[in-house]
Formats: sequence, C-alpha cells, structure tokens
Amino acid sequence: MKIYVTRHGQTDYNAESRMQGRLDIPLNEKGKEQARATREKVKDIKFDAVYSSPLIRAVETASIVGNVSEDQIIKDKRILEASFGRYEGVVYGKVGLPMTGYWGIPEIFPAPPGVETIPEMIKRTSSFLSELEKMDYDNVLVVCHGGIIRVLRGYLQDVKRGYIWRPRPKNCEIFVYESIGGKHRLVDDIK
Repeated sequence: MKIYVTRHGQTDYNAESRMQGRLDIPLNEKGKEQARATREKVKDIKFDAVYSSPLIRAVETASIVGNVSEDQIIKDKRILEASFGRYEGVVYGKVGLPMTGYWGIPEIFPAPPGVETIPEMIKRTSSFLSELEKMDYDNVLVVCHGGIIRVLRGYLQDVKRGYIWRPRPKNCEIFVYESIGGKHRLVDDIK
C-alpha cells in the first residue's frame, strides 16, 4: 500500500501566523490554488480511499487533491490537529515561552496545561494508521494538519521516539510512504 500524507492548503490563519489547532478555518484562495496545483502533481494516481481530518480546511483539500466529492471522504477524528487549548487563534509570536518552547522543541519543553501532548497525539494516530494498514488499498490519500503529520511521519518512518518534528510540513506537501507487512519507507516527497 502507498499512503500519501499531505497537509491542508493555506488558510487566513496560516497567512496571519496564528495557531489554528481545532478551530474550523476554511481554505483561502491561495490554499485552494495550492490544492489544485498538488492535484495536478498526482493526477495520474487513482486513490482507493481518501481520508481526512473532519476540519473544513482538510476536507476541502482532500476533495480537491483526491478528486472526490466531500461526501466520499472518510473523516476521522484521530487525525485532527493537536489541541492547542487557550492558544488557538493566537498569533505565534504572542503565545508566550511555554507554548513557543513546546511547539518548537518538544524534546525539551513539556506541553503547557490544556495543550495536547506528543504521547497523546502518537496514541491516536497510531490507532488510525494501524487500522488503515489492515485495509486492502493500493493508494490512499490522508489529508490532515502540520502538527499531526509530525507524528504520522514518525510512525511511517519507524522512528523510535514516534515523531519527526523538523522540518515543518508545508501546505499541500505530500509525503508518500510504502507500507508492506508492517514495514514502512518514505518513497517520495512531492512539493
């Protein structure tokens, strides 16, 4: 199975450098254009299934990139963005040191109170991916968010600590993984 993992297109909050978390912000025009450009890059691929976070920015991106209607998308809460608690909607430069430290270097700084931890993200995404790998798909598209992709990538690259934090995934960048018999490998990074 090949698993195509991508981040949603740009939103106004991305453009304003605001933490979105679970706020349900739609794509802006640039985000829609990013999704259309990404669709062109994968236009020859027939996706057996398209999975998405239930947030509208991911659903819109999944519909465009996957070339399917929104009602054909399998929405799964386990690939929602991390919960940022009271920091959602706040400009990155104004979140304060605890959140800046955690989101920049989670290896050193703990999650502030009310913010989802890395182990919590790993638990829910591992459940999603292990279930996905039992399906009989050749090609599957998974559309989600910048934070949660970091733990999806950790699983799909068999990283012991469970995440790949840097570099931050770009809007509509696609990481293509091969999953065979519980073994994984990165086969492409489509920018």
